[in-house]
Amino acid sequence: MNESRGSVQLSDEQRTDWLRLIRSQNIGPRTFRALLNHCGGARAAIEALPALARRGGGTVTPKICSRAEAEREIEAAEQCGAEFIALGEADYPRRLQAIDDAPPLIAVRGNRAALALPAVAVVGSRNASAAGLKLTERIARGLGEAGFATVSGLARGIDAAAHRASLEKSGTIAVLAGGLDRLYPPEHGELAEDILAAGVLLTEMPFGWEPRARDFPRRNRLISGLALGVVIVEAAKRSGSLITARLALEQGREVFAVPGSPLDPRAEGTNGLLKQGATPVTEAADIISVLQPIIGASLPVREPDSADEARAEDGEPAADERARLLSLLSPAPVSVDDLIRLSKTSPRVVRIVLLELEIAGRLERHGGGLVSLI
Repeated sequence: MNESRGSVQLSDEQRTDWLRLIRSQNIGPRTFRALLNHCGGARAAIEALPALARRGGGTVTPKICSRAEAEREIEAAEQCGAEFIALGEADYPRRLQAIDDAPPLIAVRGNRAALALPAVAVVGSRNASAAGLKLTERIARGLGEAGFATVSGLARGIDAAAHRASLEKSGTIAVLAGGLDRLYPPEHGELAEDILAAGVLLTEMPFGWEPRARDFPRRNRLISGLALGVVIVEAAKRSGSLITARLALEQGREVFAVPGSPLDPRAEGTNGLLKQGATPVTEAADIISVLQPIIGASLPVREPDSADEARAEDGEPAADERARLLSLLSPAPVSVDDLIRLSKTSPRVVRIVLLELEIAGRLERHGGGLVSLI
């Protein structure tokens, strides 16, 4: 692939600081990046969290991950043969780095060569039909023979079939909703071990984290983010696979769907995607013909902020600037661009006030650059 590799290389101290920051309360990927820009580095950001939360109206200081906690997690990773790769480092997947909410650190275990391959996500129903499973295996094998890795979520049904069919070919990437030591479903432990020889297990979640229902949509953005395109084999009208398809569209990925019988509820979601413009798929060649021209294209990758590259912003917003912005915010989502325009305040001030509110646990971020008060 014609894409330059990342040039960031964190020291052990920096990696620990990054882990502490992303594991602290109210800190997500976007907030992490904003903090590095504002404070100049992860360690300075950690020290600034209490003051930022107070200015944002927080009554309780957010819980900050201690150095001991971060070191224990790093040790747990090493003990199971995993390691943390930071955004911008050479082995961090470049397509994942390009999404707006790329995780600052991913925990990876297995054969990391799979992360450098062009990848296609294959997802679908847990309660898959025999025909759906057979077609998934055929598609995954065809993609592997063409040099593509497959990405999926290690779930029952279509996900597991895609992983298994890829083991003998180029490799597969299993994205977990929990920690690397908390596989779901538990009966896929043997499959996970098989994946490690030719692929990887990957997560942004802490070691020991038991996946909850809300963690699976969060996981799905990584599945689509790692891939050039997403193939939906079977999906009911309301399913996690359709969430993955929506996220793929937001990330600028190609969306493919396998046509199904109108009488099968497992095809209702995929047939709906086809009506909305998804590319129909019956074999791997359908996918490869669309993706082949994309493989060599350069990515508009945002350069990551490292502790050495980030630049702190001087000065704090004035009281009247904060008041104007707060008066414009409500539980109804509003775009950041509109906040800048309506408040007649600089983008820097808006970013700082939103950051303070987020650290205080008072702000929610939505897709499309929208924010709202909690």
